[in-house]
Amino acid sequence: MDLQFTPEELAFRDEVRGFLKDQLPEATAAKVRNNLHLSREDMEDWQARVNARGWLANHWPREYGGTGWNAFEKFIFETECAVAGAPRLLSFGLTMLGPVLIKYGNEAQKKRWLPRILNGADWWCQGYSEPGSGSDLASLKTSAVRVADPAGDYYLVNGQKTWTTLGQYANMIFCLVRTDKSVKAQQGISFLLIDMNTPGIEVRPIITLDGEHEVNEVFFTNVKVPVENLVGEENKGWTYAKYLLTYERTNIAGVGFSMALLEKLKTAAARLAYKGRPLLQDPLFAARVARVEIDLENMKTTNLRVLAAVAGGGVPGAESSMLKIKGTVIRQELLSLIRRAMGPYAAPYIEAALHYGYDETPVGPPEAQSAAKAYFNYRKLSIFGGSNEIQKNIISKTILGL
Repeated sequence: MDLQFTPEELAFRDEVRGFLKDQLPEATAAKVRNNLHLSREDMEDWQARVNARGWLANHWPREYGGTGWNAFEKFIFETECAVAGAPRLLSFGLTMLGPVLIKYGNEAQKKRWLPRILNGADWWCQGYSEPGSGSDLASLKTSAVRVADPAGDYYLVNGQKTWTTLGQYANMIFCLVRTDKSVKAQQGISFLLIDMNTPGIEVRPIITLDGEHEVNEVFFTNVKVPVENLVGEENKGWTYAKYLLTYERTNIAGVGFSMALLEKLKTAAARLAYKGRPLLQDPLFAARVARVEIDLENMKTTNLRVLAAVAGGGVPGAESSMLKIKGTVIRQELLSLIRRAMGPYAAPYIEAALHYGYDETPVGPPEAQSAAKAYFNYRKLSIFGGSNEIQKNIISKTILGL
């Protein structure tokens, strides 16, 4: 494929940059660039601004509110947003559930849920992982038993989900549940859409090392879910789950965010002194920066190829596993190098400094305040969406035939 931007695509890039200049609040961008706390209002506000421009569902078909962009336009938009410091668009409804509904949902489900994803009426979270069922997701135990009722059949759901990102804000959750225990694990799973306000649901926070409330555990006790909230066929949920995960893994690659991190790293390393000269001129440090930059350039090309295949009607397969592995490793290496560049100044933990508006004299370089927080938080990148070890197995089987 030709990886050079056309004049039309360069013009589109200018249009995106103009939109970001006019619409991205500086306070929000500063929070993202410095890895500070983002509020619910920050995230909802940015998503609403992008939706008002008609650019939110940039990978959906036009008939469902999508943009009809090609792979290059999508890449340009995501890259420019990341470099400008825009918050990442909420992926659970937009990038994960949306494509599943478009491909496998019935017309009533598409008509009801897709517009609500776009206008922000629903905030979705993901009910996949359970204690003991992470990368081995097919071993999940949360059960859904169909109950006949004159007022309308429903599923009775019992079980637990964990690591539910931003579940404290969500009013809806898409869940994998076990509807048949008598068959092979992958064959007895169904895909349900559940209202978080249903009686019997409890959300408990999991507070991370940096004091953030980002993840949760969700408990279901005799939760009634209408049968019309079943996506596709009963016991076919594993097929839909795998389809969703290919989009999640492609999205995790985060090319634009790595580009922004690389620029941040280079700027800091060029400014910081080490043995009487800029750190970026130290041979060992410069070699690590060069290595990760080469890997990032290679991943850009692979990412464009996968997105082009999707735009042409294909579904990302093992290629998404490749992107997931390389994308997460690259981001972790960049964050590691930023923390290393800060030296001992990355060690102090000042909770107030992780919030916008903190005006005390920083300890060390300004990048140091959140360097350790970002490094430790994003060790999770190689785990969620299916651990990198699992992705290597997928590549070995589907591409290498091992």
